[in-house]
Amino acid sequence: MKSLLSAVALYLIAINAAVAGAPTTFEEAKVVAKRQVFYDQANSSTGELYCGCKWNWVGKSGGRVDAMSCGYEVRKQANRAKRTEWEHIVPAWTFGHQRQCWQQGGRKNCVANDQVFRAMEADLFNLYPSVGEVNGDRANFNYGMAAGVGAQYGACQTRIDFGSRTAEPRNEVKGLVARTTFYMFDRYNLNMSRQQQQLLMAWSKQYPATAWERKRNDRIAQVVGYSNPFVTGERVWTRGYKPAGEGVSHPKPSATIKQTAQAKSINTVGPIIGNRNSRVYHLASGCPSYDNVSTKNKVPFSTESAAKAAGYKKAGNCK
Repeated sequence: MKSLLSAVALYLIAINAAVAGAPTTFEEAKVVAKRQVFYDQANSSTGELYCGCKWNWVGKSGGRVDAMSCGYEVRKQANRAKRTEWEHIVPAWTFGHQRQCWQQGGRKNCVANDQVFRAMEADLFNLYPSVGEVNGDRANFNYGMAAGVGAQYGACQTRIDFGSRTAEPRNEVKGLVARTTFYMFDRYNLNMSRQQQQLLMAWSKQYPATAWERKRNDRIAQVVGYSNPFVTGERVWTRGYKPAGEGVSHPKPSATIKQTAQAKSINTVGPIIGNRNSRVYHLASGCPSYDNVSTKNKVPFSTESAAKAAGYKKAGNCK
């Protein structure tokens, strides 16, 4: 019985963490993605999505591209090539066009009136820093093979076929974009063409999840409370796959619901409390600042390893 109660307590803590930390708007999602997912990746060997460039963080969620780190050369848009932007791996145009709200007023109407669309737009699994120019060139093109297209951005291996409206990402991320696409179409019950399915299935098989993709998945799971099952191996996309649609039947909470849940969690006592602002965590025992973290900055964790995986450090005044 004691072990059962402990399991229930940990489950409730995880739910509270997910509700408190999951972003509900695209603007919020960019900040959360920087602080809790990509905070240590700006100078990593992995780099941004399309060219593997390193970058320097600027402001709440922006960045400046280090072109020399990846041999990047401007194709046309010099100003946009200098900055990182948050790419929707599955474009908002793609998932938006399968929502009624888009037909009645486009993206602006969807943001204002469709809770499921807002959840898709703010979904952390679907966001990745990228060179702004390549992000702009990719536009809302599907991923595919850009056969016959030569180098467009110096040493960057991503190719954009403007004629066929196709974007072929560098090999290092083909598996990642495939598994992200599977996740989005599965979670939000979207329709994918047979040709697109076949290509992405091949990429997912040819390019299995890397250590960074798994770590990224774990970090996002710490925020939202669930993983991408196509990264963990819990699900495999096959021809004729039927999407589960959890995000349609159970979309993320609205801002009002989220604020209410945060208010209710004020008195929730968890074993570890993270401070979203300072990026440190406090233990219930031995850390004098445990009860001093403001409600809006509280991020509960079930274990120290979970807090560390999310990028938090133990408070210096803990005994």
